[in-house]
Amino acid sequence: MIDDIRNWSGPLASLLAIASLIYTWITARSKINEQRLGGHERKLTDHDRRVQKLENEVSHLPRKDDVHELRVSLAEVKGSVGRVEESIAGTDRTVRRIEQFLLREPSK
Repeated sequence: MIDDIRNWSGPLASLLAIASLIYTWITARSKINEQRLGGHERKLTDHDRRVQKLENEVSHLPRKDDVHELRVSLAEVKGSVGRVEESIAGTDRTVRRIEQFLLREPSK
């Protein structure tokens, strides 16, 4: 019986050593992968925060239709200012003629 144990102990020890080596190799790889995944998870979380920040900022910006309405309103204001300028120019010409008339006429 002891001889049987001695005969099997060598191959059994070799088998346990090989199994231990394989287990260690697999566990070491999983730890490396776990570290890599942790790094990727941190990057992903950082990107998620940045995207959320951008979405919050963009939600306050005017839409395409709002900008179009502003352009139309600005064009209307430009037209009104042009008409006011014409009116002021006419008034300016009238005031200058009155001034010239008053400067030519002797005071009575």
